[in-house]
Amino acid sequence: MDERELLVLGLLMTQSQHGYQINDFIERNLGQVSDMKKATAYSILKRLDKQGCVVVTIEQEGNRPPRQTYSITDNGKKLFFELLRSSLIHAENVTPAGDIGLMFIDHIDRKDAKELLAIKLDRVKELIEACSAIPTHEEGIGVNLSFRHRLALLECNRKFLMETIQELESHAHS
Repeated sequence: MDERELLVLGLLMTQSQHGYQINDFIERNLGQVSDMKKATAYSILKRLDKQGCVVVTIEQEGNRPPRQTYSITDNGKKLFFELLRSSLIHAENVTPAGDIGLMFIDHIDRKDAKELLAIKLDRVKELIEACSAIPTHEEGIGVNLSFRHRLALLECNRKFLMETIQELESHAHS
């Protein structure tokens, strides 16, 4: 499921915004959740406009270049709620990055495997620190739930790596 439309529509549910405002908010506040690029956001806005889910108005302030303001329509609100419901019930069985490597770990020396997984563990710990440092969002619980879920997944990965490194250590001595 592609949640990028849900993200853009969700931002427009709070208020009408310029494309720059949407991109800036995503980059500054949601970098841990979405890696959406500016070009993608603008193409989504263009597509939503063609579908009648947003309406675009042109604003001109003084000598500044004209800016496009995007507002969600009733059709957009309907699509938002459909996408939101679909997202909340969506369960996915994905292969996390690195799991293919685990399948072939027997092809390298156990000591090397343990060292490589220790490096990965350090990186996961850094991500946990970064995610833990994100300030609590003051309005509603949704953003906090998203970050808490991300943190729980990272903690699960940390535990798995620690157990796996210990397992490799015990196999090295047997």
